Amino acid sequence: MKLALVFPGQGSQSVGMMNRYDTFPVVRDTFAEASTALGEDLWALVDKGPDELLNQTVNTQPAMLAADIAVYRAWRAAGGGAPAVLAGHSLGEYAALVAAGALAFTAAVPLVRFRAQSMQDAVPAGVGAMAAVMGLDDAGIADACREAAQGQAVEPVNFNAPDQIVIAGHREAVERAAAAAKARGAKRAVMLPVSAPFHSLLMKPAAEQLAAYLANVAVDPPTVPVLHNVNASIAPTPDAIRAALAAQAASPVRWVETIRVLAAQGVTHIIECGPGKVLTGLTKRIVPNVVALPLHDGEAIAAAIAATA
Repeated sequence: MKLALVFPGQGSQSVGMMNRYDTFPVVRDTFAEASTALGEDLWALVDKGPDELLNQTVNTQPAMLAADIAVYRAWRAAGGGAPAVLAGHSLGEYAALVAAGALAFTAAVPLVRFRAQSMQDAVPAGVGAMAAVMGLDDAGIADACREAAQGQAVEPVNFNAPDQIVIAGHREAVERAAAAAKARGAKRAVMLPVSAPFHSLLMKPAAEQLAAYLANVAVDPPTVPVLHNVNASIAPTPDAIRAALAAQAASPVRWVETIRVLAAQGVTHIIECGPGKVLTGLTKRIVPNVVALPLHDGEAIAAAIAATA
């Protein structure tokens, strides 16, 4: 058996999501640590909401980082196995680096708040958009984006599964690309309720701000290999990790490639380490022969430990 842990990002949050782990004291302890680092009560945010506040990007990102690390610590405290390799989807990459010992948790929490604010500020509200396209291959979606651009920006930004790709860019171009994708045979093309065109070239100002911030963040060599979103490979040095994190803000999330690399490396079990099951579902579609298990509550943690014992 070879174990990989993967960490979800923005989109897996919900009010009350951590109440499913009430038998693990380390969960509340982790949120207390994160709240001190940020100077805000993150536990109250995830416990009471409201949804509108939790779903604001600047709040979602630190809350999800805390949630991912809380679940990771609960997994390990309950006897869950040490991973051979780690990865995270978008924001989840920061949790993977914390779990690998490359980033200090107390430094990562304000770092992702800065990341969120930079990404939010990069494009004025209403100018950008994202859409999920289902049932059309990579080439078809790329063609639809090229046809729809018309001098604006639109591109594939999240390669989530073989038949699920998210596009992002200027709102009008995204709407045109969604229509063009459907004309090419896509089963669905759905506009997403997000506040910015994340991971698109329009995020370049955020990537530049993030690079400047990261220059002053301590990064250590990981104790466990981490695959990065930008190229589905391992960054060999702390400076390369900084560069990968900065580039990620304005680069596509190559999740299909990442999961396939894990499988090619002999990973037999991929555990989703966070409050949700989104990555588990994607894993099953990308590599059906690999065992994919979520840790979305205390019972799931126990089941995953039994399955990987």
